[in-house]
Amino acid sequence: MSPSKQPIPPGHEHLIPHLVCAGCDQAIAFYKQAFGAEVVTRMPAPDGGRIMHAALRIGTSLVFLVDDFPEYCDGKSETPQALGGTPVTLHQYVVDCDAAIQRAQEAGATVVMPPADMFWGDRYGVVADPFGHKWSFATHQHDLTPEQMQAAMVEAFAQGA
Repeated sequence: MSPSKQPIPPGHEHLIPHLVCAGCDQAIAFYKQAFGAEVVTRMPAPDGGRIMHAALRIGTSLVFLVDDFPEYCDGKSETPQALGGTPVTLHQYVVDCDAAIQRAQEAGATVVMPPADMFWGDRYGVVADPFGHKWSFATHQHDLTPEQMQAAMVEAFAQGA
């Protein structure tokens, strides 16, 4: 084994979310169907039943997945279900927000926020996957100046948005 000449592997230059899933193999199948994910890497754990590491490509981004391993986390589960939810939402810009939300819903996601035109110029919606992770999708529709966006936000909040 020789030392690497590249401390950052090619294709790993960006922030990569690392999701803990109860049932990583099922999560991989869901992400393939719902988001068009491609499996880059899948490494089973020594126990043969769980996934120690998986890398998926969704669009041009990577997402890492791992099964829950409470035995390596002071006996605590780290899935969104065990933690009572997640404050994190994974966001992706897409050509058709409505189609992305519909595809995810048809694959088994729950629509948290139906697609709607938002004050910041995007059509935007949110789903929760069956593993407790939230995903938002947006299609950028209007270029706004900061002043226009601020005025639109004030108006939207005045209407109870």
